[in-house]
Amino acid sequence: MKYIECPRDAMQGLSEFIPTHLKAQYINTLLEVGFDTIDFGSFVSPKAIPQLRDTAEVLNQLKLDNTQSKLLAIIANKRGAEQAVQFNEISYLGFPLSASETFQKRNTNKSIEEAFKLVEEVQHLCQKHNKTLVTYISMGFGNPYGDPYDAETIEKFTQTLVDLDVKIISLADTIGVSNPSNIGFLYQTLIPRFPEVEFGAHLHSTPQTITEKLRAAYEAGCRRFDGALRGFGGCPMAEDDLVGNLATEVVLDFFAKNFESIPVNQQKFKEAYALSGQVFPMH
Repeated sequence: MKYIECPRDAMQGLSEFIPTHLKAQYINTLLEVGFDTIDFGSFVSPKAIPQLRDTAEVLNQLKLDNTQSKLLAIIANKRGAEQAVQFNEISYLGFPLSASETFQKRNTNKSIEEAFKLVEEVQHLCQKHNKTLVTYISMGFGNPYGDPYDAETIEKFTQTLVDLDVKIISLADTIGVSNPSNIGFLYQTLIPRFPEVEFGAHLHSTPQTITEKLRAAYEAGCRRFDGALRGFGGCPMAEDDLVGNLATEVVLDFFAKNFESIPVNQQKFKEAYALSGQVFPMH
């Protein structure tokens, strides 16, 4: 099982700028915990996400010699991808595709058709520079905008991505609308049909429904999960209210008690948890 810790997602919606040195200190602590991947930053317009305008500077301060964790950076256009692939330290580029036309335009200023063309361009860049593309299907469980949504659409999106040789696809519940039944149904449908794909779950949730969603995804075969310490985060491009990430401490506890433990260094995890209180003091 793979766990992706997402400080980038936790930070991106905050208006008060977190100092670069504190971001780097926090991510360096997370790198020692033992997570598979750290979603650490993004190469997007500073006007769109001002909190992450210092991603390159943060990367320069990261200590990667004694970690097994890999780095993932989010990109939203070709320019950002061209920046990200220049850094040897980055293993994964993440692109937020959307099943909602409205959200695709809000999030990346592109239509879905244009976004698929960009995925193809980014995939070529990744292959040329020995990176792996992670494509998120945001609004993967429905949307609040009234855009058409059904499971067949998600299957078609997946097939198109497979045709582009995308190996990792994460279904994203960007605003917390998923419920255990549709989570289970989607993974039970997609995982057997596309055995060559590593499917992930990037779920946003209220605290009350985290464990139900985790159980549904795991029992349907998902073995890749995203979250953030204390459940911080949410997409500033979605609804006005930020719906938080899955709280990492809840995820770890749930899996340890019910299915299989996600191996982490407990002491380093406690240090990271304590430091998160300084990084997010007002939240």
